[in-house]
Amino acid sequence: MLRLHFTAEDLLRVTFAAEPAPLMELGLAMAMLQRATVPEFSRWQRRARETLPREATALFGLVPPTARGPMFLDPLSKGLDDGLDLVRATPVSRIRAELDRVCPTHRPVTPWIRDLAVREREAWQTLEHAVRAAHSALINEPWSRIEAGFQAERAWRTRLLARDGIRTTLAQLAAGGRWEGTVLVFPRPEQFDAVLSGHGLVLLPSVLWSRPLVALYEDAPSILIYPAVTPLPLLEEAPADPLGVLLGRTRAAILDLLPREHNTSDIAKELGISKASASEHTKALRDARLVATQRDGKAVWHCCTPLGLELLRGAGTAG
Repeated sequence: MLRLHFTAEDLLRVTFAAEPAPLMELGLAMAMLQRATVPEFSRWQRRARETLPREATALFGLVPPTARGPMFLDPLSKGLDDGLDLVRATPVSRIRAELDRVCPTHRPVTPWIRDLAVREREAWQTLEHAVRAAHSALINEPWSRIEAGFQAERAWRTRLLARDGIRTTLAQLAAGGRWEGTVLVFPRPEQFDAVLSGHGLVLLPSVLWSRPLVALYEDAPSILIYPAVTPLPLLEEAPADPLGVLLGRTRAAILDLLPREHNTSDIAKELGISKASASEHTKALRDARLVATQRDGKAVWHCCTPLGLELLRGAGTAG
């Protein structure tokens, strides 16, 4: 379980990030490459592993599959160059503290990591070259889709915030989210208690990650990274409608069918996709609280929830 302990000050200071952070997405992408196959990322994982430059693989020495690598490596920044400026400006004391936290708990202490800790010039050149190579391979080309998915996600969540309030909006950021008093709980294989510092929380959706993750700061707002409704592999290059940007073309088409109840076979036939694909997409829509599902014998029936209908109305596709 991930347990986020809020104070009243933290709840009053919840904000959304204004834009995606390239180095944050890069760190998440490097972690995703090391994880066991994640269904919605499986093709992306396979292709990215095959094409990742050898120079970029040095980052595997710092970033574990949990994505809980050194926090100085993925600051919130607008671009690659200003992000690298922030990385290079990290105080030595913080570099050492973060490397001590990550190694050897998650990663072995290699000679390269020891050189990073003392700011050895060649080691830091290797780090910069690795970041640039990985960014070029994983982030640069799909950046327009990453931005489109981020902005659509942010606009939708902001609308939910205005309608449902902060507690409901936060609990719905990921499947299974719930409140226990002032503690926000998300299901996760490992146990992690995150006590916020009273400086607030920045919500950062990611199209390259699949479960909630928190970066804690004692003297600044902490960051809650959560999975966007539609991951990068399902974001179309240039969807013709705003709902397609948010959900992906296939999921948007499925939702458009469901003001009236359809079963999984009907959906597959209507859209010309496999039944397995229809089932996978309806599960994602159900996890996002946009679709409700019930079983009747061997048939599984789906229809829009009130939230799904409101999203359709907002996109101008529901009567």
